[in-house]
Amino acid sequence: MSGIRPTGFLHLGNYFGAVRNYVRMQDEYTCYFMVADLHALTTLNETKELKGHVRRVMAENIACGLDPDRVAFYCQSHVPETTELYLFLNMLAKVGELEKTPTFKDKIRLQPQNINAGLLTYPVLQAADILLQRAHLVPVGKDQEQHLEIARDFAIRFNKRFGEVFPEPYAFNFGENLARVPSLDGAGKMSKSENQNATLYLADDDETIRKKVMKAKTDSGAEAGSPMPESIGNLFQLLRLVAPEETVEVFMAHYMAGTIRYGDMKKELAEGMVKFIAPIRERAAAIQDDDAYLRRVMEQGAVKARANAQVTIGLAKEAIGLVYY
Repeated sequence: MSGIRPTGFLHLGNYFGAVRNYVRMQDEYTCYFMVADLHALTTLNETKELKGHVRRVMAENIACGLDPDRVAFYCQSHVPETTELYLFLNMLAKVGELEKTPTFKDKIRLQPQNINAGLLTYPVLQAADILLQRAHLVPVGKDQEQHLEIARDFAIRFNKRFGEVFPEPYAFNFGENLARVPSLDGAGKMSKSENQNATLYLADDDETIRKKVMKAKTDSGAEAGSPMPESIGNLFQLLRLVAPEETVEVFMAHYMAGTIRYGDMKKELAEGMVKFIAPIRERAAAIQDDDAYLRRVMEQGAVKARANAQVTIGLAKEAIGLVYY
């Protein structure tokens, strides 16, 4: 089970760090993938565009290869059992531990005028998302591992207090290191919100992709044998995502010899990115325009997700002692 917030545009980092794993998992596991629209309410000041955001993120995931007929692909708010379990888990949550989570500290720094209870209990809702489907495996990045630990703690607390209902969820990535897609500005990773000119979005048109890549940070020409600067290492890392290994080796040989032409390398990278992103962008746009299809996907996903969720809530209520007849 995993989820993605419908805020911002999906970018290359989302694809290689998460969505690619989702697509692979659907062939081997029973999967529940969720658009976390309730989570988005903790930070959105204006919700009139939420519908468009949800439709776009669903379309982009499907365009990347996620198959709604093979997985439960649903909107969080379409599964009311989520909020019911959220309430139960809040009774097990300690305010002090929630206040110490790095994401809560970050959010109150970024939005000091909107420190709402939803921000504080954000990890509890995440735990409810995972535990509701009694998920064993959760594909998460490094930045979400603490929240997964919190979900595991809630499972342990619930089971210890009321009886065995929830398996302990663990991070999953096929035993491989997740791809970290670096930013084009030479430091950090691509982000939905930070430095949009240094991030390649799956909705970017061809010329935007080319312009962003050609502006990517390089050095003035390192001497042969000197340590590779981070910005150059990032370019090679990006090139490996979309170019044949022999192409990467040619540019690496030029780099080692001190004869590399970064303009040529960036042109190769730009065209590779265009070739990779364009089909996803075009398919996502077509899906967004198909109202009947998206409605079917959402309804079908909710039915699948609720079937399992209702069983879980029944087990949880019985364990707690909330079944009176």
